Amino acid sequence: METLAYFFPNMDLEILFEDEDLIAINKPSGLLVHRTSIAAGETVFALQMLRNQIGQHVSPVHRLDRPTSGVLLFAKNEEVLPLMKQQFADRSIQKTYFAIVRGIPSIKSDIIDYPLKSERSGRMQEAQTSYQVLLEAEIPYNSTGRYATSRYSLLELKPETGRTHQIRRHLAHLRHYILGDKKHGDNKQNQFFEKQFGIENLLLHARKLEFVHPRSKKPISLTAPLPSHFQKTMIELSWSEHLLML
Repeated sequence: METLAYFFPNMDLEILFEDEDLIAINKPSGLLVHRTSIAAGETVFALQMLRNQIGQHVSPVHRLDRPTSGVLLFAKNEEVLPLMKQQFADRSIQKTYFAIVRGIPSIKSDIIDYPLKSERSGRMQEAQTSYQVLLEAEIPYNSTGRYATSRYSLLELKPETGRTHQIRRHLAHLRHYILGDKKHGDNKQNQFFEKQFGIENLLLHARKLEFVHPRSKKPISLTAPLPSHFQKTMIELSWSEHLLML
């Protein structure tokens, strides 16, 4: 379970898209999508916040991990909800994530095809994630006690399947841990970024969601701006000139 404390006092959620059927927000890192048994003591959820904000019932079409930020889609009526869920189920929706990770992959573009064990059934499930290295950095800090410098990458990732914590677990399998990942990451790197730069959040962002609108049949492409902790990390890694280009 994630251990960081998050606070969302009376904030309005950033709305990325809205029509009579659907609404999408830019979910902040640390905000739960809805009530869950693994965080029974929590009282603040994106679902209830959005309902209160727009004064209307909504239902989540999909989920994001609590520490993950980015595009989160809701249905505003019971007619489109199963239609959108079906698009996720048949993998016709395109999901794009950004992540900042430890190290630089030797293969700059590839597909991670590595089965993952279901956290519910314990069974192995197929899982594929494609990735591309967008930016590389080497900074003059000894973050692990082994080398004089430390290397990092910005990756663009597209999960082909939807397993629990799939991107985080796949990158852990490659040993290119996502910075700020308290469950599947590298504690030394996490502690270094917290102490050196004051960055504690998971650096995984659901950047884009592309799908066909269930009523109009028109293609929809939603992009979520990078959160402040992601931008701050990019500046610390000397990628500030790329912020407006991504």
